[in-house]
Amino acid sequence: MGNFVTFEGIEGCGKSTQIQLLAEWLISMGQRVVLTREPGGTELGERIRMLLKAGDVGKHFSAKAELLLFEASRAQHVEEKILPALAHGDSVLCDRFLDSSTVYQGVARKIPPPDVALLNSFAAANLLPDLTIIVDITPEESVKRLLKRGGQIDRIEGESVKFFKDVRSGYLAMAEGDPRFLVVNGDQSISNIHGEIRREYGARFM
Repeated sequence: MGNFVTFEGIEGCGKSTQIQLLAEWLISMGQRVVLTREPGGTELGERIRMLLKAGDVGKHFSAKAELLLFEASRAQHVEEKILPALAHGDSVLCDRFLDSSTVYQGVARKIPPPDVALLNSFAAANLLPDLTIIVDITPEESVKRLLKRGGQIDRIEGESVKFFKDVRSGYLAMAEGDPRFLVVNGDQSISNIHGEIRREYGARFM
């Protein structure tokens, strides 16, 4: 079985940059790497992603409907892409996974945590990452980065600072004392964050 590593954090934290850098490093070391994301990763998942992030209909999603769409994308993703890649011995690097649902829909949207946990387990076929990296920044820093980046703000990025404070608190509480997680200070330089992630990956898997 290959290694399954996920990246988490609030919007603008830099996780997409870091997942790409880790993938490039692993490939340079001769490893086979599958780089994917949630929601998305499959044809069905990418269509759901469009609904969740950019569709006008998303303005009227209930919290439960939103969660179930994420879980539908996840179920297809795990069955079609993640599990086969891991069985093939590939390293799978995923931009978001079930921990996002735990904090975005469970903590911030106030869906009861046992309900989210049950749906996460069902959709993911009880699969958990071997390592989850949380790139941690404050909600205020998130807003600054999104404004600096420019472009259209999607439905999730446009949530309130209070919403992202809840998300961040949820991530940090989940990671406390759990060896599955590595929390990295996202205010560091890109190279310093990458170095910290490489060291942790090497210590665990190489």
